[in-house]
Amino acid sequence: MELTEEQVLRYSRHILLPEVGGTGQSRLLSSSVLVIGAGGLGSPVALYLAAAGVGHIGLVDMDQVDLSNLQRQVIHRTADVGRMKVSSARDKIALLNSDVRVTEYPFPLMADNAAEIAGQYDVLVDGTDNFAAKFLINDLAILTDRPLVHAGILRFVGQVLTILPRKGACYRCLFREPPPVGAVPTCSEAGVLGVIAGVIGTIQATEVLKILLKRGDLLVDRLLTYDALPVSFRNVKVRRNPQCPVCGDHPTITELHDYEQPVCVTPAIP
Repeated sequence: MELTEEQVLRYSRHILLPEVGGTGQSRLLSSSVLVIGAGGLGSPVALYLAAAGVGHIGLVDMDQVDLSNLQRQVIHRTADVGRMKVSSARDKIALLNSDVRVTEYPFPLMADNAAEIAGQYDVLVDGTDNFAAKFLINDLAILTDRPLVHAGILRFVGQVLTILPRKGACYRCLFREPPPVGAVPTCSEAGVLGVIAGVIGTIQATEVLKILLKRGDLLVDRLLTYDALPVSFRNVKVRRNPQCPVCGDHPTITELHDYEQPVCVTPAIP
């Protein structure tokens, strides 16, 4: 893809980077990313991928914008309260960068539609706030052979893990199955500092760009954790589990399943 004069100017700070250049920027413009969740994590992910010139962004979210979302879901505005999140996010992306095409999915990602949707994208991003979605998305990535950037936030902490199917640990290698309902507090019960979504979502967007550009070391087999109170980052080494039910040597999960779980949670860091 040959860049136009306007694109050369818009993406000039990328093009100046030897690791990106015109070739890398063209690759981004030809790439596609599915962002599952247009909330706290999905907001910075979508905005930064759009600003970077990722050519096609899919947005999955069944919810409407609520006033309580605005403390952390920065892609939405007060005037958007009551609108579908995917439509609100689409409009902000259009204002930011007309190079980017947005596809809206204003319904939940489920076992019966996930593979068809994911098959249209190069990379998956988990911006969801519930275990049901996180386990489904993990299994989806493995079964469709799509790179996935996982994240979770709660209170003052967050975590990020990049999953390359058959090349490293997946989410189930760390957490084999969803915890019992009520075992982990939700954001509505425990709260979350709004800016944590920005920190973690921006790291997710960085991982996506590195995947698309094929540059740098990814958070594969490394769970990155961030705690805002002491301002500490920690890399927790993880390994692919040969007994993992979805990515192990003898997988027992060979098709997608739906789960029922509470929202806005992240498991304890091992």
